[in-house]
Amino acid sequence: MDTLSKIKTAVVILNYNGAHHLKKFLTSVIANSPQNDVAIIVADNASTDNSTSYLEESYPSVQIIKLKENYGFAGGYNKCLEQVDAEYYILLNSDVEVSENWIEPVINYMDNNPEVAACQPKILSYNNKKQFEYAGAAGGYLDKYAYPFCRGRILGECENDTNQYNSIEEIFWASGACLFIRKKEFWSAGGFDNTFFAHMEEIDLCWRLKSRGKRISCVPQSTVYHLGGGTLSTDNPRKTFLNFRNNLLMIYKNIPSSRLKQVLFVRWFMDYLSALQMFLSGKKENALSVINARKDFKNKKNQYKYKRKENLEKSIDNSPVGLFNISIVYQYYLRNNKRFYEISKFFN
Repeated sequence: MDTLSKIKTAVVILNYNGAHHLKKFLTSVIANSPQNDVAIIVADNASTDNSTSYLEESYPSVQIIKLKENYGFAGGYNKCLEQVDAEYYILLNSDVEVSENWIEPVINYMDNNPEVAACQPKILSYNNKKQFEYAGAAGGYLDKYAYPFCRGRILGECENDTNQYNSIEEIFWASGACLFIRKKEFWSAGGFDNTFFAHMEEIDLCWRLKSRGKRISCVPQSTVYHLGGGTLSTDNPRKTFLNFRNNLLMIYKNIPSSRLKQVLFVRWFMDYLSALQMFLSGKKENALSVINARKDFKNKKNQYKYKRKENLEKSIDNSPVGLFNISIVYQYYLRNNKRFYEISKFFN
């Protein structure tokens, strides 16, 4: 397919065998997106269900990009976005319901703040619309050992939304469930890492952007509702493998040399502790996934040396905003701090 014609904003939904999600959620995207200067595109990762035929019959205004195989989340977006010519990409999961006026506050903020490369809205749970959703909540951060956490979500604990995080704030990573990003910045940082396939690719991309001096923000004046677990459930062993493997790859690619050995040593200990906990709780396949993730990281480590070298050479800030010198695991389990506002007082 030829490159789609230039437009200011492109909402791009990556789909794989998600006809049921498109039937449930796409209507809200169309109804609540401005008709002028916004294109709605579904990129299909070689689905084997009736996704594309359903779109062609039910939503003729939606543009479709058909990929030849399932490239995963990371590779699929890289492949399809090569064909999309827009100033802003909005990468939207297929299991997200959007609200009225969800695009304008974020785009207006980015228009007025050219140093901001990417943003996310407030992300609430579709099944409990008064609660933050795991995948992003009100903006993401990393702790000293590269464990992700959010305003509104610490480890597996999601807060209720009482408007406590309604201010626009600079964050470390914006969620791939609903990621607003400038086309120029997406490609200047190299896009997503295809090796990741899925999970944490947006955090890795945001880390590259932040280390190169770009800003990332959460604009909670925009709200969306994420179902979550639409492709892989939380306890799926494949998801466990990708999360642990990709987190290690992300650390190796991006963390400064002065901290690399320490962080990898701590993560070795913590990962095997997690595997033991999974095994003792009856999740033997997940425990094996953690061990296999570490093996795959070890096998791929040498292949990543050039990526690490490139990232460190382009880095201008070893301590970007949102990378904090605290341990979320320590705060959560030993100090019993399970809310963002309880932990934020320890930020430097």
